[in-house]
Amino acid sequence: MKKIAIFLILSFLMCSLAYAHPPSDIKITYDSKTKILTALIMHNVSDVNKHYIYKVNVGLNGGEIISHAISRQDNNINQKVSYLIPDAKAGDKISVEGYCNISGKLAKEIIAPR
Repeated sequence: MKKIAIFLILSFLMCSLAYAHPPSDIKITYDSKTKILTALIMHNVSDVNKHYIYKVNVGLNGGEIISHAISRQDNNINQKVSYLIPDAKAGDKISVEGYCNISGKLAKEIIAPR
């Protein structure tokens, strides 16, 4: 009986994790005139209240400059964020990292345009 209970618990946990996943992509744009960074974090979910992007970190040249906590995802497909990055100059590396509240994260970076 104990083995059956353990099997059922493990099966339930494995099924739960099967639905958890990190963001699939991050599309980053930076407008050098307005100094606005926009990131579209692709994360397809069925319930934005239970499975969502809960945190976004932004880095500039390897150092973290923004850590943004999020309570729920915008919609079932993605989370869109925008930030003013006044210190970025042409050629700087800007990174965006999106974190799933259940499992995983994804980071992408771009080079700031002229």
